[in-house]
Amino acid sequence: MTELAASARGLTKSYGRGDTLVPALRGVDLDLPAGRFTAIMGPSGSGKSTLMHCLAGLDQPTTGSVTVAGQQLEQLDDDALTRFRRDHVGFVFQAFNLLPMLTAEQNIRLPLELAGRDQHAVRDRFAAIVGTLGLTDRLGHRPAELSGGQQQRVAIARALLSSPAILFADEPTGNLDSTTSAEVLALLRQSVRELGQTVVMVTHETDAAAYADDVIVLADGLITRRDAA
Repeated sequence: MTELAASARGLTKSYGRGDTLVPALRGVDLDLPAGRFTAIMGPSGSGKSTLMHCLAGLDQPTTGSVTVAGQQLEQLDDDALTRFRRDHVGFVFQAFNLLPMLTAEQNIRLPLELAGRDQHAVRDRFAAIVGTLGLTDRLGHRPAELSGGQQQRVAIARALLSSPAILFADEPTGNLDSTTSAEVLALLRQSVRELGQTVVMVTHETDAAAYADDVIVLADGLITRRDAA
């Protein structure tokens, strides 16, 4: 059997109540294989971001279950869920979310420092990641001294350093030009091929989804199509 990085069963999510009830997910069953690049697509309001937030433990489903790295998320209280996300889930967002007073290297290492992790233990992985992402000669630069593409590479390196079971990317190229977007998407794909990372990306762009191994399409809170490379 293929190892799963995450799965969802009977996932529903609604906002509001009574006459103002808005269903965002309507019963989603989904398996996300480990070591693959999966794109979740759909128009605005399709439920793709809600699905990602539930899978990542950022939002609680109304009903159903989510399992990530063998752990059912609904079994965790808020503190345990926060620790689980810190240890097992990586995030890359449209906004780079870098601290402007820190260098690129300090931004990359910050989550591990906050978690009290041994920096020496990730020395080889750090070197491999920054080398793969082309950041070796930019580590001493602050975000304001980096291009948008370089800042997103720093954000990707930060997410990869902790060896997350799964990395979620929410419209990661939304603030980038087409050339830089292609570079960032190629780097995400490279992290899957060369580092064995599992990546799940939410996007509305067909060109971005073309970089993925698997494409899942949502409409009105339901999966309407699944395509595998």
